Amino acid sequence: MNSAPKAGLHPRNRFNMRYDFPQLIASCPALAAFVKPNAYGDDSIDYADALAVKALNQALLRQAYGLQHWEIPPGYLCPPIPGRSDYIHHLADLIALRRGPSVRVLDIGTGANCIYPLIGASEYGWSFVGAEVDAAAWRWAQKIVSANASVTGLIECRLQKSVTQCFRGVIQPGERFELTMCNPPFHTSAAEAAAGTQRKLRNLGGKKAGLNFGGKANELWCEGGELGFIRRMIEESVDFAPQCGWFTTLVSKSEHLPRLEQALRKVKAAEVKIIDMAQGQKKSRILAWTFAEVRHPA
Repeated sequence: MNSAPKAGLHPRNRFNMRYDFPQLIASCPALAAFVKPNAYGDDSIDYADALAVKALNQALLRQAYGLQHWEIPPGYLCPPIPGRSDYIHHLADLIALRRGPSVRVLDIGTGANCIYPLIGASEYGWSFVGAEVDAAAWRWAQKIVSANASVTGLIECRLQKSVTQCFRGVIQPGERFELTMCNPPFHTSAAEAAAGTQRKLRNLGGKKAGLNFGGKANELWCEGGELGFIRRMIEESVDFAPQCGWFTTLVSKSEHLPRLEQALRKVKAAEVKIIDMAQGQKKSRILAWTFAEVRHPA
C-alpha cells in the first residue's frame, strides 16, 4: 500500500491506504488481467465489473490474512472488503479490543461470501457463528471455511430456517455471544433493489446491468426493507438479552434512526450507541444496543 490514506476508514483498517497493485498481483496473479491505468494515470480496476472486484477481494484476503481460497457463486453479493473490515474494527472498540476465541460473535445473514467471520476470525481470533437463510449460500460459506485452515476451527455456519427470525432457531440454549452483527437487506422489493443497482452502476461509470456486485433476494430486499427488518430484530432481541452482550446492525439510511431509537426505548434497552462509518463518499452507521448495564472507564 502507498502512503495516501483513504477517507473515513477506521485507523486500524488494513486497507486504509491506496492499493499497492504490484504487491496484490504478486499475491494473486489473476488480478493482473483487470488492472490498468485510470484517468489519473494510477493503477486501478473497473469497480463496475464484478469479476474485477472479485479478483481484487481475493488478492486482499490473501495478502492481508493468508486466506488462499475465497470464491462466490454467480449472482451472489460481492462485498467491498475495506467497508466490511471497518464494521469488525468498530465492534472491537465496543468490547475494548478483546481478542481470542472466547469472544463469540453471531453474524446474521453471513451470505455465501462469509466475509465478516473471515475478517473477524483473522483479525482478532474471534469465534463466529454465521447464520444464513439461503441454503445454497449456507453450503457455499461452509465450503469457504473448510478450505481455509487458519479459520476452520473458529467459524461455524448454521442454517436459519425462518426468513422472519434472526436469533430464534440459531442461538441454542446455554449459548452466550459477546456480539451480534448484521448487514440487513436494504430494499423493500426486487424492483427497488434493481433501481439501486442501476444507480450504483451509473456512479461507477458502468454500462451493463450484469456487471454489478450481485445479490440475491435475502441479501438485497425483504418485506419492510431495512427498517422493517431491524425493527423485527429489535423486538426479537428482548428474548435473547441474557445470551448476548451487544446487539448490532448496519443502518444505511439515517432517516430510519429516529424510529429505530423509538423501538429501542420501547423494549427498554439499557444503552444505545450510533457509530458513524464512512468509505469515501459512502456514509453508513452501526446501531448498537444492550440490555446489560455497561460500566464505562472512569
